[in-house]
Amino acid sequence: MSNEATPQAPRRPRFIAGAICPSCKAMDRLVVDMETDERSCIECGFKEKRPQQVAEEPTTRVTRGSARLVETVAEPVRLMSPDLDKD
Repeated sequence: MSNEATPQAPRRPRFIAGAICPSCKAMDRLVVDMETDERSCIECGFKEKRPQQVAEEPTTRVTRGSARLVETVAEPVRLMSPDLDKD
């Protein structure tokens, strides 16, 4: 028995469910090749490598600056109905 690794079958491209091609706008036609890290469209032939730079997180109402992380002190509130205050 040898210690050599058994040959593996070549990996097939995987479909990206629900993805829309940026070129031809066809849905469910994009595949990603895990070995080359490239996505391509089987409809129009569009190909694109994965970007190497990490995009900055966009500022939203959920991503707050450190100054806005201060909690507001909770205060009890008494709800009054105008109909019940007539004594």
